[in-house]
Amino acid sequence: MDDKTARNFLIDQGMTLETRRNPDAFLMLLERGNAPIPGQMTSILLALKVLYRSLEGRSQIDRELTYALHLLVLESQRQFERGRNCGVSWPPLLAEDLNRLERAVASIFTGKWQD
Repeated sequence: MDDKTARNFLIDQGMTLETRRNPDAFLMLLERGNAPIPGQMTSILLALKVLYRSLEGRSQIDRELTYALHLLVLESQRQFERGRNCGVSWPPLLAEDLNRLERAVASIFTGKWQD
């Protein structure tokens, strides 16, 4: 995955609640109480790592990407909690994956990878 593909993929996954363009986007699935498509979370985490590497040494991130990353973290946690409160049976590793997502986005914002 190259940095442009990673950027576009993350924007699509993060902005989907606003645009409603992609019904299979990560946040749309969580909003409906559905688990991510197999491999989707892996693709998101890979895209975040690619993006992190492409932004190393840069002091600015464009607004659209920043907002998409913010929404990806905020809304995934919100939808996860909402689903859990409504009795959704999430996959066992989803909570851990959401923590990985949050650390990867924080890494992009701080410029230092957080394992």
